[in-house]
Amino acid sequence: MSQPPDLSHLRESIEETDREILALLKARMGLVEAVARAKIHAAFPFRDQQREETVLQRVRGLAVELGLDAHGVERLYRQIMEMSISHQQAHLQSLAEVPLRVAYQGVEGSYSHLTAQRRYAQRPNGVLLTGHATVHEATQAVRTGQADCALLPIENSTAGSINEVYDELASGDLTITAEAISRVEHCLLGLRGTELAEIRWVLSHPQALAQCANFLATLPQAQPQAEFDTAGSAAKVKEMNDRRRAAIASESAAQRFGLEVLARGIQSRAGNATRFVEVAQEGVPCDPDTPCKTSLILSLDHAAGALGEVLVEFGQRNIQLLKLESRPLPDSEWKYRFYIDVEAHKDAEPMVAALATIGSLTHELRLLGTYSKALGKGELGVTDRS
Repeated sequence: MSQPPDLSHLRESIEETDREILALLKARMGLVEAVARAKIHAAFPFRDQQREETVLQRVRGLAVELGLDAHGVERLYRQIMEMSISHQQAHLQSLAEVPLRVAYQGVEGSYSHLTAQRRYAQRPNGVLLTGHATVHEATQAVRTGQADCALLPIENSTAGSINEVYDELASGDLTITAEAISRVEHCLLGLRGTELAEIRWVLSHPQALAQCANFLATLPQAQPQAEFDTAGSAAKVKEMNDRRRAAIASESAAQRFGLEVLARGIQSRAGNATRFVEVAQEGVPCDPDTPCKTSLILSLDHAAGALGEVLVEFGQRNIQLLKLESRPLPDSEWKYRFYIDVEAHKDAEPMVAALATIGSLTHELRLLGTYSKALGKGELGVTDRS
């Protein structure tokens, strides 16, 4: 008759196995710290939902191979992932030089993310990028101190202004500290093997849909469907796994979500570019010897010639007007405030004189910021925030 298992010995073996598991978990946290440093250096967000789903899919498969409960293993790994994110954030706070925290609207692979990545990557102290579902959420992160600044698209050379950004600037608690201009090439993305004739819905951000209106007209069987983000639309097409659906997004988004580029360069204008503004709670110095822009907001009497009087003051002082945008005043029907961009430093003598005179012509006059002018498409210089 065989001897029964030694319970004490088995428990000791379990304890030893637990120590090995915890030692491996500690080693994983060490790798997580290295990942955090790499992300900060290369301007990648901490949360990577696509990567997390890939990991979960892999461990579910391994669990099945090993005869383990796949659902239980997935729950365990979700906890480990949350622990890893918390560890990354704690490691971030322990650094002697904390990286710049930048908010943007969209998910990884969106044009806002790609522009932020190119703009801030290789900063000496690194950068922490965080995507948000809406422009308002991104600006709220700045207002609450969760982010140092936000990089937001404010106008496109094809589709025009992005009004929600102008409306956020009207709050008066944000300052424009920089601008960047990024060339945008839209692609039509779909499941591999999809034919254009199969497509019935094209998903993307409203701006991207507007920028590709001519191409969409060649797909009369397909209906445009507005979504909150370009790359998010690509992710949705992948998730729905429906060949009748396609997305307008970047080639980077296609690579990220495993989609095929069905058509490239589908924007209506070959020179399609988007202007981004960096906003923060406080301004940063702008060298008066470099080409500068100043943005301001004002409201006027609803009277003939009122706006003309303001513009004359700039013209008489040889201050070039670069942008004029009107937006409705809240709770005031048919009354508007104006956003103006001029090519001048706020402290330059002609600009000081113009503002002094304009002040008496307006109900509201507020500077939104003076910042270096982006000189051309693709210019993504970094603001000095050291």
